[in-house]
Amino acid sequence: MKKILLFVLASFFVPQLAIASDAGLISKPSKYSVKVTLDRLEDILKKKGITIALRWSHSNKAGSVKMKMRPTEILIFGNPKMGSPLMINQQTTGLDLPLKALAWQDKKGQVWLTYNSPAYISKRHGLKNQDKILKKMTGALNKFSNFATGN
Repeated sequence: MKKILLFVLASFFVPQLAIASDAGLISKPSKYSVKVTLDRLEDILKKKGITIALRWSHSNKAGSVKMKMRPTEILIFGNPKMGSPLMINQQTTGLDLPLKALAWQDKKGQVWLTYNSPAYISKRHGLKNQDKILKKMTGALNKFSNFATGN
């Protein structure tokens, strides 16, 4: 109950709060549409030399089979200099790498950008002695996602 009350109070006093869940997801509200949010993320990643593996529109694919879905798109991207050492340490990390960022619109019309926390990926796969890379990855994801969402 205390956690719920704290979350509610924080929501009022910190409206641009990034929400981290126990499932390792980090969600940030965006000032832009789903498309523009991912366009901005893709642009900054390309400028930083990060490889874009795939951009996929879940909502367009749902529409192709006559199902309606609110705007939802995913961007899959990676940097072998950062990801390879993690996979060498524990190959199952390849399930979560390359990284993914999901831009989606909720029922109220708010657009969000959600991605996996590097700390969660580390815990999930039992990574050892990778703190330097994980810290760098965390900082980069925070910076890139803040740019993409206008925060």
